[in-house]
Amino acid sequence: MAGTDINRSGELEVFVRVIDSGGFSAAARSLELSPSAVSKLVSRLEQRLGTRLLQRSTRQVQLTPEGCAFYERGLRVLADLDEAERCASAHAEPRGRLRVNANVPFGHHFLLPLLPEFLARHPQVGVDVVLTDEVIDLLEQRTDVAVRAGPLKSSRLVARRLGATRMMIVAAPAYAARHGLPQSAEALLAHNRLDIGHPRALSGWPLLVDGQRRVVPIDGSARASDGEALRRLVLGGVGMARLAAFQVQDDIAAGRLLPVLEQANPGDLEEVHAVFQGQGGYLPLRVRALLDFLVERVDLERPLG
Repeated sequence: MAGTDINRSGELEVFVRVIDSGGFSAAARSLELSPSAVSKLVSRLEQRLGTRLLQRSTRQVQLTPEGCAFYERGLRVLADLDEAERCASAHAEPRGRLRVNANVPFGHHFLLPLLPEFLARHPQVGVDVVLTDEVIDLLEQRTDVAVRAGPLKSSRLVARRLGATRMMIVAAPAYAARHGLPQSAEALLAHNRLDIGHPRALSGWPLLVDGQRRVVPIDGSARASDGEALRRLVLGGVGMARLAAFQVQDDIAAGRLLPVLEQANPGDLEEVHAVFQGQGGYLPLRVRALLDFLVERVDLERPLG
């Protein structure tokens, strides 16, 4: 029987975090420990087991065959432990502080309007919110959940789908009064096409021309830091932009914005996901509560504000 001074679940969590994070330094940041402390914990685990779990180098760590088997079983053990703790107490409640990052449009239209309801449901949870359209590193920023729009890159993160939204080209009536509205992809080239200032997956706006997909390059007089700032520029009559339908549908209904070239809209959807660290189903209860809440309450076809 193992000695009572050995915290086996704690060692296992540190070992799993090293693998999920891709190294000792990243795991140390996420656990708020020093890299040397993480390394010592893993070494102590290997010494107790009598086998090497990791091959270490200056740039990366790799699992040995024994480490790979231990990792896979460890994930199941941590998930079972988490489930057991939640089931053991009928009064278990999420608690602690959540760090949440979201792109600015989603944050303004969904996350911020919904947070009062979430916090009322879970009074022992606190939330720190950062809104940015830049893609952050969850480990470096010590972030529990991030909401991202568009295609997901391959990573060690887990994702839960929150929905999808149509994209639309829009312009303000004031812009239309000065310049008119284009009736074809070719005519669109003569207009002021605004965009986000940081790199994006698309190099232009996709349109259907004679049944064929064509991408119109973006070339405008102004760029914005995020989707909501871009929307404000469009509302001000500076130019036109391609934005998520949930961002602009209230503006269109109120006459503040006009759809552009909807007949050529290919109808492609932009997926929205909540991404997080948690391979194997092992998640703090507060993180699981937020993810379940977002899946339940977010409807990209009917924004809250």
